[in-house]
Amino acid sequence: MLLNGVRTAALARSQRAGKDETECVMTVSLRESVQLVSDPRNLDASVEEVFQLMLGVDCKRECSPPVHEAESVTAVVGFGGVLSGACVFRSGARAALRVAALMTGMEFNGIDDTVMDAIGEIGNMLAGAWKGKVPNLAANCGLSVPAVISGRDYNLHVQAPEFQLHHVYRFEDASFEVTIICDGLQ
Repeated sequence: MLLNGVRTAALARSQRAGKDETECVMTVSLRESVQLVSDPRNLDASVEEVFQLMLGVDCKRECSPPVHEAESVTAVVGFGGVLSGACVFRSGARAALRVAALMTGMEFNGIDDTVMDAIGEIGNMLAGAWKGKVPNLAANCGLSVPAVISGRDYNLHVQAPEFQLHHVYRFEDASFEVTIICDGLQ
């Protein structure tokens, strides 16, 4: 049987490398599947899925640039493992307040800790949904706790990523940006 031959060859290689049969080391690489990892359809599907399932709203990618408001909220969730980088969710105050309202069933007059927690959780869900679209990434990449920043006049700077996906999305009358930044692939 072919599988027995594959298993025998793998065991022979591991024994030559000084490993016994109970130690099985598997090297996982995303280099061969970078097109799948960087496929913008995975990001679109993740955003649509999270907003539909968690907030009950339809969300679609926009072709126009986002409307910038004076105050914004940004959630950053780091990736670690076979891919290092981050998922960044950035919205103006209006979209952040609406996301928090849809998540909690409460209305908000301004950005407070609950709104920032809601934005952090959306960032976390988007990062998890996106990495779940690629099996090797899902199994071999962890997520950090979300870091949430709010305020006026700030920029998030990333040095020379390997690849970056950046899209603007709209739901109801609110828009937001989601960026996947990959600064390293194994």
